[in-house]
Amino acid sequence: MNKLLSFEALLVLDAIERRGSFAAASEELGRAPSSLSYQVQKLEQDLDLVIFDRSGHKAVFTKAGQLLLERGRLLLTAADEMISDASALAHGWELDLTIAYDGLFKLEHLLPLVEGLGEQSKTRLRFQEEILAGCWEALAQDRADILIAPAPAVAPPEVKIKTLGKLDTVWVAHPDHPIHQHDNPLDPSVRKLYRGIAVADTARNLPPLTHNILDDQPLLTVSSMNGKAAALREGLGIATLPSSFANKAIADGELAVIGDDPVYELEMVVAWNRTRMGKAKSWCIQHLESLWKKQNS
Repeated sequence: MNKLLSFEALLVLDAIERRGSFAAASEELGRAPSSLSYQVQKLEQDLDLVIFDRSGHKAVFTKAGQLLLERGRLLLTAADEMISDASALAHGWELDLTIAYDGLFKLEHLLPLVEGLGEQSKTRLRFQEEILAGCWEALAQDRADILIAPAPAVAPPEVKIKTLGKLDTVWVAHPDHPIHQHDNPLDPSVRKLYRGIAVADTARNLPPLTHNILDDQPLLTVSSMNGKAAALREGLGIATLPSSFANKAIADGELAVIGDDPVYELEMVVAWNRTRMGKAKSWCIQHLESLWKKQNS
């Protein structure tokens, strides 16, 4: 015969441990102490276990009882989460939502979404950094629900795109880097003399892309925009950085702008698959637009 353990019994054990006695637990649960004692004794008989040591003036959990309590609490938590998730789905809120963003975009700019969405639902947010072709591959392969990235040349018909605004990037190098000695430092013939620093494309299946790297130019590849900025501060090469990553280092004298007018604008967009929409996705898209305007006003 299978030995069954009810959630009601687990709630009783949990209350006894938290409140410190059968009497206090019975008060919390609105039941008579004798009723709780009977249920625990019946549970011990059914499971063929001694859950409480009654040899002293106060019943205490045995090791087996303590294990039953701890594992039981995991089941109670899982049951609560299951009910919460089912309720969220029933009301149109996704259980999980992944927002991918190109490494050009700072994660800090997305963090206000966490508390805001948390006030609306229990949807679990995931932020995922992608680079170059990896951005659009993540959206196409459903590794991301929402994408923030530079505007593509062509987007699939099922993808909806909204413009967020312009993002400035600037050519930089260490102040002592020899590229600053040239009259026309951004001429390709000059740039190819010096090591370029690039962030690796995160695409898994698509051919990897590079930007601003010339044929036969020495190259250092790193895994993140922060890594790129660190390599530049060490004087290891030249590259473009978003102004949000470069401005402080320039102000602190750790980096210097290359050339006279090296600022380039990128059009940043938010994109998503229009065929799969939920309340959390819609909420985040709407608030991403307002966040961008607030941070760039």
